[in-house]
Amino acid sequence: MAPPITLMVQGTLTVMVQGTTSDAGKSVLVAGLCRVLARRGATVAPFKPQNMALNSAVTTDGGEIGRAQAVQAQACFLEPHRDMNPVLLKPSSDTGAQVIIQGRALANMNARDYHGYKKVARLAVLESYARLKEQYQAVIVEGAGSPAEINLREGDIANMGFAEAVDCPVILIADIDRGGVFAHLVGTLELLSESERKRVAGFVINRFRGDISLLQPGLDWLEQRTGVPVLGVLPYLHGFHLEAEDAIDASQVKGEGEQLKVVVPVLPRTSNHTDFDALRLNPAVDLRFVRAGEPLPGADLIILAGSKNVRGDLAALRANGWDRGMQRHLRYGGKVLGICGGFQMLGETVADPDGIEGDAGESPGLGLLAMATRLYPEKQLRRVSGTLFPLEGNGATAIEVEGYEIHCGISTGPALDNPVARLPRGPDGARSGDGQVMGTYIHGLFDHPQASRALLAWAGLGHCPEFDYFALREQQIERLADVVEQHLDLARLFPALWPDGDRG
Repeated sequence: MAPPITLMVQGTLTVMVQGTTSDAGKSVLVAGLCRVLARRGATVAPFKPQNMALNSAVTTDGGEIGRAQAVQAQACFLEPHRDMNPVLLKPSSDTGAQVIIQGRALANMNARDYHGYKKVARLAVLESYARLKEQYQAVIVEGAGSPAEINLREGDIANMGFAEAVDCPVILIADIDRGGVFAHLVGTLELLSESERKRVAGFVINRFRGDISLLQPGLDWLEQRTGVPVLGVLPYLHGFHLEAEDAIDASQVKGEGEQLKVVVPVLPRTSNHTDFDALRLNPAVDLRFVRAGEPLPGADLIILAGSKNVRGDLAALRANGWDRGMQRHLRYGGKVLGICGGFQMLGETVADPDGIEGDAGESPGLGLLAMATRLYPEKQLRRVSGTLFPLEGNGATAIEVEGYEIHCGISTGPALDNPVARLPRGPDGARSGDGQVMGTYIHGLFDHPQASRALLAWAGLGHCPEFDYFALREQQIERLADVVEQHLDLARLFPALWPDGDRG
């Protein structure tokens, strides 16, 4: 067997996973390695120095991090913590983003300003990493995008810049399902500096389907050409689900019998669309994402998602004629639900006098709820639990609900006198008098089995079987860890945990 890889960084086992492209499988491999190590009894934490994503999660200490790191924390049997993702960039336009440092929103910056700020951000990254390595035996680090992005190399904190700073080895993963996997791996390696190339301890090929013996000549050539070992080939996992870092996953489970038809318009700055994972994976739901230029199809329920730029997304909604489509939907008896930014759109006005999400100003809302929203600089970040008020189709039963809030807006008006949920901080959300329109600031509404069942019954589903999204995610993490143990040379990666050279 080839010699083991040295992973120790000042007493802590550290390895970084970087990808040849975005969506090569970095997040998934990190989650898999985290669960494998945790199952072996190691204390392990995920870490992503810098993340750019509109899917985020609220931590136990009241911070905001990338959603993928929250899932990776679950793989470690941990609650998510702000140190797991010290820099989060949430795009609000094509050239600007909200910069979140160690869980707290700092400022909106354009790309050039942030490039100059990276020296400061680097300090936060190294500080968070230092705290993690003091607490855990292992830290599994995820890179961002590709390390071969030459224009971003100066001041890099997301990929090789971090690996060089803490002197840790790197696993390079590539997606063979995209095609050109050998070009991706060799080309990426060629574009690295000499010290960075020496840091690449192994390759992983992801999403392979077919006869592995037909791939073997390519693997032999790759190792001979680069001198870098192939640590393993991960198979294509059909039906696999792990929450997406940013891209919308529209795949869903096929159901039989009665299905509720749900439509979600996709707007330019749609955020936290992981709210809908529990719906698209529920066999009782037929979920469809509608893109720009498409009309709203017939449905039982239209859901307006969260948004990083509510006024801009309102303008896009109207430009697509979806406001008229929603009015037609309501005339035919359909239901409408708004979540967070989508909830704000349902009101009469959305005001952003301080330019929190874009140009300062005020926009008319859809006028479906008698309320107004104003955005403030201080973001509301909290994890919540409470009860839903009785909904149509559920009798007088109060249903438990859990989730989280991430918003800058505060809504006021008579519509809030008919709330959706009762939380420790007070009532949340609003419902129209006829019961057709509802809005809430709670993300993750459909993750809780009882709440999901109640909401789907309100929307018109006659029979909804129990569906536990958290249990499904846990089962998928276990499935992933099993595959990682079976197909990667873990004895070479983690010799202390695989002392006999077996793979587990």
